[in-house]
Amino acid sequence: MNQINQKVALVTGSSRGIGRDIALRLVEADMETETGSVAAVAVHYHNSKKEAEDVAEGIRRKGKKSSTFAADLMKRSEANGLIKEVEGKFGSIDILINNYGPIIVKPWEKVTTSEWENIFRGNLWSALNCMKAVLPGMKKRKWGRIINIGYSRVEQLVAFSTITPYAMAKTSLLILTRSVAASVSPLGITVNMVSPGLMEGGILPLGKQKEKEKLGKFQDVSESVLFLVSEKAHFITGTNLIVAEGWKV
Repeated sequence: MNQINQKVALVTGSSRGIGRDIALRLVEADMETETGSVAAVAVHYHNSKKEAEDVAEGIRRKGKKSSTFAADLMKRSEANGLIKEVEGKFGSIDILINNYGPIIVKPWEKVTTSEWENIFRGNLWSALNCMKAVLPGMKKRKWGRIINIGYSRVEQLVAFSTITPYAMAKTSLLILTRSVAASVSPLGITVNMVSPGLMEGGILPLGKQKEKEKLGKFQDVSESVLFLVSEKAHFITGTNLIVAEGWKV
């Protein structure tokens, strides 16, 4: 039974893009299948307040609870504060989607020290901080779903000279995903990664490939996330689900 009954979800970076689509589909899936219910979705944003409020309003129109929460997840104190604020508002966080993650497109030798730090803090430390903060509650309830968003080449260790910090941070995030998954697997908590390839409106640079490659849709990623947070996937943890239609396999 694909039941995620009366759970509270937090989707980081959900004011737009893949995060937005995931936040909206977490509640749409219930209405389509009638097999479960996500009671509330917390919409996180950093700077895009208006866009975040539009997402929350869209969720409320579907009869579910939703509020927006601002935080700079590169700062540990703000990441911890976000988790406490969402738990204070909705009572728990049962599903955590670590979607937030900045990217910079620049030859690696031209990336400044502060830019390197921001990419690692945004893609790795933000997810680490959020996971550490939500896990005590998940352990107490003996149920939890954590999904980290990667990118499709994360396991291949290939050279990307123009997104080097991003690729390195996401590879580190995969190692973290599997390490956390192994440590909490006996407790009813699963931790997985979903790794998109080239997407319509996505963040990975296309360059001359735009006309050659078939682009995926945000829905393709969201449906994979919905499966991994469902009870159908209760025995799946520490995995990396690549959503890229064979792009450079």
